[in-house]
Amino acid sequence: MIDPGFALGYIRHKRLPHPMQVALAEQIRKRVIDLWKRATDIVLSHFHGDHVPLVDANPYQLKAGDLVGLNQHARIWRKHLIHLSHREAAREASLRDLLGIDFLDGEGVTQGPLRFSAPVSHGDPAETDESVMMTLVQEERRFVHAPDIQLLHDDTVSRILDCQPDIVLAGGPPLYLSRLTKEQIDRAWQNALRLARGVDVCILDHHLLRSMEGLSWLDRLSTAVGKRVLCAADFMGVERRLMEAKREQLYQRFPVDDNWHEAYARGEATTEAFG
Repeated sequence: MIDPGFALGYIRHKRLPHPMQVALAEQIRKRVIDLWKRATDIVLSHFHGDHVPLVDANPYQLKAGDLVGLNQHARIWRKHLIHLSHREAAREASLRDLLGIDFLDGEGVTQGPLRFSAPVSHGDPAETDESVMMTLVQEERRFVHAPDIQLLHDDTVSRILDCQPDIVLAGGPPLYLSRLTKEQIDRAWQNALRLARGVDVCILDHHLLRSMEGLSWLDRLSTAVGKRVLCAADFMGVERRLMEAKREQLYQRFPVDDNWHEAYARGEATTEAFG
């Protein structure tokens, strides 16, 4: 199990998550908890709140307290402590203490079908010191998980291709951020072309699909490559919902009481009417 966390984008378009998205998140939470119970290995690529359970989770993230005592035998892998930011280190310590499980250094380690990378940049290395750990799973097919790379570092894409994977799941560029420059968007495009052409199945998701522009970008990429480049929903054979990108439209179509979010946080409101 890789990156068992989620977050709904606390504020997007100046609004909190719509209850329809919260209802879907409740289903995902149950699924994550069930998989946590059964996992032999759990990989935490980095300690951002949309990738790991949190001790201090908000109502739209996975609460670490829900996992206490559920699987004391799982091996939990993470980056080496020296590669955690100050905030990541604090989250790592609080999560480890709450779960009562010692975490393992993953970087450069091979354990059965799992192989972990050295840290790679969380986006453009010219703009951030934060890093993520990639995972290669070698079974009938070779699968690489490359979270939050944003396709903004040529060397990271080269490292993925060096693994000769059959399937890649990578975090695409955050096109919804106004600070992303034309040069960065062009670099992400070229790296996406290179990655998609070099693997049998290329899945790009996460930051990319926080906007409708990202969906158009993905479909243009498929045309340019000459084969379908997938999002996660495509790979799973389910509908593309993009509920974060459509948050404004959801509020327009399905109005929400002004006090709903405060009541939900207190456990006094449910998503029953929106499920």
